[in-house]
Amino acid sequence: MKAEERAGFEKRLLVMRQEILIQEDPSIEPNRSDASAKSDEDAQALNEMSQIIASQQNRKRLGSLGQIDAALRRLRQEPEDFGLCLACEEPIAERRLQLMPYAEYCVACQGKRDSPRGGARRKLTDYQ
Repeated sequence: MKAEERAGFEKRLLVMRQEILIQEDPSIEPNRSDASAKSDEDAQALNEMSQIIASQQNRKRLGSLGQIDAALRRLRQEPEDFGLCLACEEPIAERRLQLMPYAEYCVACQGKRDSPRGGARRKLTDYQ
């Protein structure tokens, strides 16, 4: 990969990082715990669901930020290795890097790392 291509990826990664940092955290409403308030079971369930969604959004943002920071580190510390799959050391497809400049693996190796479609639950309560 040429130096000007790496510079373009670095610029794109920095823009993506800044976009994540300027996003506001989703607001999480506290659950009401005072006994004098009338209990509304529907509102409580909706509130809990909103909290879960906000928490998942925050986790996703942090994960994306971590991936971008890792890509920037690779780009700065080992510029010749940027764009190579961490598993097989083959070049990651240019289109994949254009869409996801933080990609660490080629499509084939990423497919091996991902869980099968639909995921596999070990227990009924395992939601991942």
